[in-house]
Order: sequence, then structure tokens, then C-alpha cells
Amino acid sequence: MKIISYNVNGIRAALKKEFVQWLKAADPDVVCLQETKAMQEQVDMTEIEALGYRHYWFSAQKKGYSGVAILSKTAPNNISYGTGIDHMDFEGRVIRAEYDNCSVISLYLPSGTNTDRLEYKFKFMDDFKEYIDTLKQDFPKLVICGDYNICHQAIDIHDPVRNKNVSGFLPQEREWLEHFLQSGFTDSFRYLNPDPHHYSWWSYRANARANNKGWRIDYALVSEALKENISRAYILPEAHHSDHCPVVVELQ
Repeated sequence: MKIISYNVNGIRAALKKEFVQWLKAADPDVVCLQETKAMQEQVDMTEIEALGYRHYWFSAQKKGYSGVAILSKTAPNNISYGTGIDHMDFEGRVIRAEYDNCSVISLYLPSGTNTDRLEYKFKFMDDFKEYIDTLKQDFPKLVICGDYNICHQAIDIHDPVRNKNVSGFLPQEREWLEHFLQSGFTDSFRYLNPDPHHYSWWSYRANARANNKGWRIDYALVSEALKENISRAYILPEAHHSDHCPVVVELQ
């Protein structure tokens, strides 16, 4: 099973940048999208359907904001829209597809760009951890793909010293991600790729992408029950539909 996670920073904008041609070439089984910024009825999915994908959307109540979706070549056994936690679901940040051998989540964790949102980010993180702790009792084989808006370690950010007080690399955020991993998950990319300078997001400013001054904030976290099934994990920085790039995990 080849699973791609991709914050597209607006699916309608990505579709204008040859997203469909890229998707055909990449040929994943499942795609977890974040920041779709659209309601399902606003997007012409004809070409994506022609590639064999079913699509499931969980959009924010606020139009043009946030939103997650899952594209799947196999019909899932079930789709769970949201978490049942109102404040999380209002912003369209979690959708889950159940398959015979695993459940795949598309997650869009909030950014903490100002004081109010940083407080909300911590609330979301705590509630999401609690949600997953409960969920994995019934679904131990989880793949949680998405934009976590957190760099885990210094190796995951181009300038750890200057960014130590910036949301996305705050000690409390990093501690939360470490604790989340220790609760029974593997960072699939780091599991197979110990070397530095691999990122999944770059600022639009100061030619950051061309200079590879990025952050690795997009992950495919795999539960311990599936760890031995990880066959490949990699990042696709050559895909330019967004300020993020896709991250991929392949499970045998």
C-alpha cells in the first residue's frame, strides 16, 4: 500500500498546477490531503475520478479555510468524518478511512502563528492525543498522515538555533510530538532516513525553497503494530503544487 500525504495549500490552486498529471505519475493507493480550502461541491473531481480514485471530504465550516480529504483507489470499509470533538471538527482537521489491514488518518494540526492560535494548538494537541489513545484500542493498526506543524528534532529544521522560539519548533511542541511517538508510533521517514536536509515545507520568502531552507513538519506516523510493514518512506520535494511537498510511506 502506497500512501501519500500532501498539504496542497488549496486543492483548486493545485489542480491548476498539473496536480492531476502528477497524481497519475505518482500512482499512490491512498492520498491524504490537508488544507484543501474548499467544499466538495466547489471542486471538479472528474479527472481524478477517471484515474480510479474515490474521494472523501471533511471541510471546515468556514469556506476557503483548512479542510482535509482522502483519495482512495480501494473503497474503504468505513469513513469517519471528524473526531466527535466539536472544536476540532468545526475546522475540518481529521478524516479516517478504514481498510482491512489498517486505518489511515489525514490530519491537519493547527499552526500557532499568534498567541490565541498557539493556545488553541496546544488544546488541539492534547485532545487529539486523547482521541488517538482511545481510537487505537479498537484500531491498533493506524497510519496518521498529515501536516503536524511541528519539527520534531534539530535535524528537521534548517536553522534550529534561530527558530527555537518560533511556533513549530517550540520545546513544548517538540515534547508533545516526542511523547506522541513514544505512545506507540514510528516516524516512518526517520525510521529509514537518518540523514539531514530533508524538508517538507518552505517559506515563500527569501528564496527558501531554492536554497532548501525548510522545515520537516509533514509526517506519516505508523503505529507499532505496522512498523515491520514499512518498506519505503521518502519525500518528494520536486512536486511544486504548494509550499509543502508530498511525503510517502509504502507498507508491505
